[in-house]
Amino acid sequence: MKKAFIVSLILFTVLGSNVFGAGQKEGTLESKKIAIVTPYMANATTAFVIEKCKQYAEAEGWKVSVSDTAGDFGLLVSRIEDAVTQKVDAIVLGMGDPVQMTKGLEAAAAAGIPVFGLDAGVTDGVLLNVTSDNTDLGQASAKALAEGIGGKGNVVMFTHDPHPGVRERAVGAAETLKQYSGITVIEKKHIDVPGPVDNARKIMEDLLTAHPEPGSIAGVWAGWDEPAFGATQAIERAGRGEEIKVVGIDGTDFAKAEILKGGPFIASVAQDFDGMARNMVTLIKDTFAGKKPSQQWYKIEGRLITRKNAVE
Repeated sequence: MKKAFIVSLILFTVLGSNVFGAGQKEGTLESKKIAIVTPYMANATTAFVIEKCKQYAEAEGWKVSVSDTAGDFGLLVSRIEDAVTQKVDAIVLGMGDPVQMTKGLEAAAAAGIPVFGLDAGVTDGVLLNVTSDNTDLGQASAKALAEGIGGKGNVVMFTHDPHPGVRERAVGAAETLKQYSGITVIEKKHIDVPGPVDNARKIMEDLLTAHPEPGSIAGVWAGWDEPAFGATQAIERAGRGEEIKVVGIDGTDFAKAEILKGGPFIASVAQDFDGMARNMVTLIKDTFAGKKPSQQWYKIEGRLITRKNAVE
């Protein structure tokens, strides 16, 4: 009798532990780890879209880390390699040109870790990119500038080629400005990041000194709102706000405030950063579920902001 009891106890212990152990394993959802790396967290809109992406990813129960390299692309490669070492489940490139991250992307590919672009670009090792229709952003903003200066005059362009989106906007803007026979692009200036407002203000001050005659500069096209804001500050301080018009891209709150003042800053094109972040998390979730993306580029339309709708 005692022997039978012992055998029963052993069977119950073994079977019971298997049943309860299986139940516990089945009920526990694996927590995915996402690494977001960026060289541009100092930029207000970059910070916004990345924080939104982090927010929506954490709502899925994922653990999210964010690394900023303050414009250092060499360090960005190291951060990607660090994420691979930490065995994350996905890497998100928050802006920046992935062509400059080959070594890091190769490490991620070797580890089987998918890499997603968030307003970045697509190259070998990047599964997809969620961004705005940057060509359209450039064209819409350039058209607003051309109309604002009456289709004639000298124009200065503020660009930042390391960012694929800004580079694409500049191409679209240049193509649009060429359609106006009375407009001449006299300067294309690279804007530093971090510090785009201060850098743009200094460059604009130098341009105003080099072109002191009234009407010698009619407009400034900026690839995003911060250099547009810096240019606006320099123009107003020089007392030339009536003769020079400025446009930007992003539709930031500070840009809207400037546009509503009725000064040099006349237009911006708002990007749907919240939509980008939501779309990014959905695509990552689909990838985790084994669903392949239907395309490499997911482009979201922008919206022109002028004094008429800046309060909306």
